[in-house]
Amino acid sequence: MKLSDALRRAQELGLDLVEVAANANPPVCRIVDFGKFKYEAAKQDKEKKNSSSKLKEIKFRVNIDEHDYMTKMRHGEDFLDKGNKVRVQLQFRGREMAHQELGMALMVRVKTDLSTMAHVEMEPKLMGKSVTMTLAPLPQNKRKRHFQSDHDLPSLEDSDKAGKDDGEEDENDE
Repeated sequence: MKLSDALRRAQELGLDLVEVAANANPPVCRIVDFGKFKYEAAKQDKEKKNSSSKLKEIKFRVNIDEHDYMTKMRHGEDFLDKGNKVRVQLQFRGREMAHQELGMALMVRVKTDLSTMAHVEMEPKLMGKSVTMTLAPLPQNKRKRHFQSDHDLPSLEDSDKAGKDDGEEDENDE
């Protein structure tokens, strides 16, 4: 499209013509609201700067329940997916110190479960009454999520509507 045509079209829509890729041949432009475009670009830059060097922490106990474990794994994957490092901390209380092998087994399980998203930067080591391990994210193209987060699942309302036939009526439909 010619420059004059693009400018005329942008003016008709009440928007701006913004050059997106100046180095391309021919240069690439979009018709958008310039203020909104600048805001989105600033938001993306800020997000990149913030997530590059943060250290997030996940705390475990030796006798963690399966559901709680899965929730913490999903959070760990979210942190790693955003490019953050993750410190996994296992805390012992009282007589739990007598069974340190259970704690180390849990740390090995965490390490293997998150192996598709991260590599171990610091191996699990006992310091006082806690075991600490640090995980660093893999490169973006090598990450593979193992645990699906809640917001990735389809909502129950959508699945109810999709499963209903045209002839059937719901209690709410009258």
